[in-house]
Amino acid sequence: METTTKLTAKDFVTDQEVRWCPGCGDYSILKQVQTVMPELGIPREQIVFISGIGCSSRFPYYMETFGMHSIHGRATAIASGLKATRPDLSVWIVTGDGDSLSIGGNHLIHLLRRNFNVNVLLFNNEIYGLTKGQYSPASPLGKVAKSTPMGSIDHPFNPLALCLGADSTFVARSMDRDPVHLREILKRANAHNGTSMVEIYQNCNVFNDGAFEVFTEKGTKKINTLFVENGKPLVFGENADKGIKLDGFKPVVVNLADVSPNDLWIHDEKDQVKANILVRFFNTPADENPLPRPFGVFYTEDRFCYEDAMNAQIAEAIESKGKGDLDALIRGKNTWTI
Repeated sequence: METTTKLTAKDFVTDQEVRWCPGCGDYSILKQVQTVMPELGIPREQIVFISGIGCSSRFPYYMETFGMHSIHGRATAIASGLKATRPDLSVWIVTGDGDSLSIGGNHLIHLLRRNFNVNVLLFNNEIYGLTKGQYSPASPLGKVAKSTPMGSIDHPFNPLALCLGADSTFVARSMDRDPVHLREILKRANAHNGTSMVEIYQNCNVFNDGAFEVFTEKGTKKINTLFVENGKPLVFGENADKGIKLDGFKPVVVNLADVSPNDLWIHDEKDQVKANILVRFFNTPADENPLPRPFGVFYTEDRFCYEDAMNAQIAEAIESKGKGDLDALIRGKNTWTI
């Protein structure tokens, strides 16, 4: 359903005071979402933002749409119920790495496998910000925080690897400090028919400042980031002079002066095997030829949405009203003659 009144970004700004720490990456994400919303052509009364608990979960207060600030880890469950009963709505879930990967982890994986047509924005700052700096399920090994003064001994989740393992039909990554890229990913997520999972690297400048600095700062970004585009080779570097090729299933960095472009890995958003390799581009201190961190749409597939199948069953049941046999339904097929 398209609106007849042309909206602007200002139409999505509420009268609420934005209460995040000065310099927080959430400000940029909010700005990009408000900028993209008018381009989607959806009336504000058809848009809903649902959040859990955390700094990012204040998001619904700042969007001039319908919304709900729900409970810890349960935004995905609440959004599922809403989408099931109101499939006409554009539903957006805003969550953090603690909210979605810890207490909400079980709800997240089931949302993904069921494939409701909703959009998940996972703000990943690798820390608990609202509760003042404890390590999160995404914090790297050895992370020194208030709850881990000697360094975390927890092996961290790889959020997007987890999502692919749950058979997510749309997996992407962007960052707070690349607004142009983030807006494009948000539009791609909205266009996808199914659950869109977008991980957004978000800087917490109070409790985990600089966690993603090598991917955002001008002096280090080009050599440490890889922006993937469907049908194009994986190329990066200060002068776009490096590429990625596969040695079997192992990705290796090569100099473009030494190889033919035909030998490079060509990105295919429909290739789930290669997507699983892409989301595991994480370096260790021992890596001699470190891999860049990829950003973009890693994987997308077409699969039926849960709410469509559910409502089709309801329609079928209504159509057959009066023809059912309750006794036969209760008895089922497990009967025996003695």
